[in-house]
Amino acid sequence: MRLKVIIHEAEEGGYWAEVPAIPGCMTQGETTKELIENLYDAVEGCLSIDMKDIKLKKNDTVMELAV
Repeated sequence: MRLKVIIHEAEEGGYWAEVPAIPGCMTQGETTKELIENLYDAVEGCLSIDMKDIKLKKNDTVMELAV
């Protein structure tokens, strides 16, 4: 999967970034290296779900899709 990320310089120093394809998904870092590391964690967290909160019916199937 490829996602576009918008990187901003923070007024107080460092950087912050947002992922427009995932509303509310954003993170920050003091350096661009730290920002990129934090982006991976942020995207993973924004896309993860807790299956215990999902109600499945008898004939429903759960699968994972990699894009």
